[in-house]
Parts: sequence; structure tokens; C-alpha cells
Amino acid sequence: MGGLRLLAVALTCCWWPPGSQGKTLRGSFSSATARDAQGQSIGHFEFHGDHALLCVRINNIAVAVGKEAKLYLFQAQEWLKLQEGGLEYSCSEKLSKAQLTMAMNQTEHNLTVSQTPHPQKWHVFYADKYTCREGGEESQGEDIPFEMMLLNPDAEGNPFDHFSAGESGLHEFFFLLVLVYFVIACIYAQSLWQAIKKGGPMHMVLKVLTTALLLQAGSAFANYIHFSSYSKDGIGVPFMGSLAEFFDIASQIQMLYLLLSLCMGWTIVRMKKSQSRPLQWDSTPASTGIAVFMVITQSILLLWEQFEETSSHNHHSHHSLAGILLIILRICLALSLGCGLYQIITVERSTLKREFYITFAKGCIMWFLCHPGLACISIIFDDYQRDKVITIGVILCQSVAMVILYRLFLSHSLYWEVSSLSSVTLPLTISSGHKTRSHF
Repeated sequence: MGGLRLLAVALTCCWWPPGSQGKTLRGSFSSATARDAQGQSIGHFEFHGDHALLCVRINNIAVAVGKEAKLYLFQAQEWLKLQEGGLEYSCSEKLSKAQLTMAMNQTEHNLTVSQTPHPQKWHVFYADKYTCREGGEESQGEDIPFEMMLLNPDAEGNPFDHFSAGESGLHEFFFLLVLVYFVIACIYAQSLWQAIKKGGPMHMVLKVLTTALLLQAGSAFANYIHFSSYSKDGIGVPFMGSLAEFFDIASQIQMLYLLLSLCMGWTIVRMKKSQSRPLQWDSTPASTGIAVFMVITQSILLLWEQFEETSSHNHHSHHSLAGILLIILRICLALSLGCGLYQIITVERSTLKREFYITFAKGCIMWFLCHPGLACISIIFDDYQRDKVITIGVILCQSVAMVILYRLFLSHSLYWEVSSLSSVTLPLTISSGHKTRSHF
């Protein structure tokens, strides 16, 4: 399993998508692209408030005027109707249905977008006089370089906020999360390090669990750096955004590795003469194959999801096929683990062991089911809030699950009762005649 972990992390490092653009967009308006697609898609943004702003700067005014260059803004719902409606619209008819139009005949253009009563997503397209022309090839002139900023009003009503309605609040959330991690580290880091150094029955579990926690903290810190920069320029630090996603994926792999290892009897209940083996799979090629398959499958799905998602801020969303398959995988893992633990709990006579298994089940099931559960709950929210609800909810629920598992494995009496590693070879020992205790 150690080699499997290294393989999964190496795969993640080598196969990683580039960071996504922010809401300060740079590129070129292309007549050829606009003609082929009946309008060049520039981007989309969730505007809110009454003073949202689209600002675009171009340098080659003469070419823009000669092409009769324009920007067309469609509300997301209206654009969806045009794309999926039963009626076939011509190129010019589609463009005529834009809610807002802006002719580009100056170096800098500002367009105010008023939103009532709720935030809405808008799609921005470029088109010119060549876009809807039919017939043979003709000279379409050179491309027009541009820089576009999409801005929402800040707390004072000024259009300086680079965050869309669906991203608002994430910067503050990650700041508070990093602050909480820092405070917890100051309080508990030394005692946790001493517990790991002393060894004991929970030694390997604590090492893997702490690695997963450090990866989660690293993801939060990288996200905070990215969002701090993003709030100033609308671009952020794409590398830090990708690094945050990498840390999150590595943490997911670590936790799956930990839980599968526990279920395979890596740590819990290694009793050679035990007739019942709770939380243990026989170490056979079949069980090892299942573990390998599950870890590699989750790794591939997590990476696949990153390539399909267009926004670097929504790495917990579930819009793609890979995201849906991940949710199904997590539900199956939770059901499988829950059924196994239920069978153990119903026949277990020891109150202490039952308490251990129930607590263990709570932590594991919360880890696996928080994403599917929040995906279902998010349906009651508006579209622009759903990804944010899932992202924040998953991080908080998985943090709570980690706390539950930490309390469980640091509970001296509970883990002692269940773990076979406390039986003979370690400083923590139990015998029929006496008990030797080490205090953490």
C-alpha cells in the first residue's frame, strides 16, 4: 500500500492541468473564430448589484471601427433557451436577442450591468460585420488584442470587486480556515508530535492521518494566497490555485488509503487466533486488488474532474461526468463500510468495542457522504450559490471527520481495547495479570 500511495501521488504530480484564467481576461478578438462559431465566446461572469461593470481596453481602434466590432451580453437563461430551444435561429437573429450590446469604437469602454432582483450569470461574445456573412472567403483583417475586467460592486457600492456572485466570501472563508489551522497547530502540534514519536498502537494511523491533515491545511493556505492576489487583479496566482487542488486530491488519496488499510486489518484487530475479525479483510490477492483498484480509480476520477472543470475555484463541484462518478464511488464506499460495521456492531458484546466501531463509522461515513449529501442539499439554493455551498460544506465536514478520527485514535482506552498491536510487542501492553500504561 505504501508503493500504491507513491504511485498515486506521482501520477497526480505528472498529470496536472494548468491554472484557469481569472476575471481579468486577456486575449484577441478574432473575426475568423467569431465567424466559425457565430460569435466568439469571451467568458462568463455572475454579476450582482446595481453598479456591476464590464471594462474592456483595446489598442487598434481603426481595425475595430472598420470591422464594426461589438460585444454582446446574454443572460445565462436566455442563452440556454437559444441553444436548446426547438426553433432554429440564424446568426443575426441570435445576436439580435442579446440583452446588452456595446460597440467598440474607443480605446476604453465601460458598460454598467444592472441586476434586479438576484445575481445572474452573463455570457460575453464578440462579433463583427464578418460574423454572419455568407459566401466566399474575404479578408477579415487582423485580430484585436484586448484586456477585459469583469467587476462587481464592493461593500461601498464601487465596482472594484473581482469576485463573481458565486465566489464572494471564499476569500474570507479561507482566511478564517488558515487562522483556525494556525491556532490549532500552536496548541496541539507539540503534543501530537510527541505522541507520534513515542509510537504505540496508533502510531501509523496518526502518521497517515496527520499527513492528510497537513495536506488539507496546505490546500487552504494555497487557496488563501491565490484568492488574496485574485481580489486585487482578477487573475490571482494560477499556480497556487492548482497547488491547492493538488494538495486536496493528495489528501483524499491519503484518507482513502488510511480507511482501506484499516479495513484490511493493517492496524485494527490483528489477532492471530481471533475467530471474528472486525474491520479486517484477509490479506489475499483479491482484497489487495480491491484496495489498489479503489485508490487508483479515485485518483483518476479526481484528476479527470480537474480537466473537465473550467473554473479553478470550484474543485468540489460535480457538474462533470467525473464528478458524478466520484459521488457514486463515495456513496458505494460509505454503504460498503456502513454495512460491514453494522454487522460487527450487532454481534459485538463489548460496550467499549461497540463505542469504538460506532465512532469510527461516524467519522468515515461523514468523510465519504458529505460531498454527495451537500450536492443534494445545494439544490435548494440558487444556481450561483451551489458550488460555494458544496465547497465550504465539504471542507468543514471533512475537517469534523478528521477531528472525530483524531479523538478516536488518541483515546487511550478505546484504541487499546481494539488494537492487536497493544498485545505483546509494544511498550503499551495488556496481559491477564497486569497492565503497563504509557501516558501521552
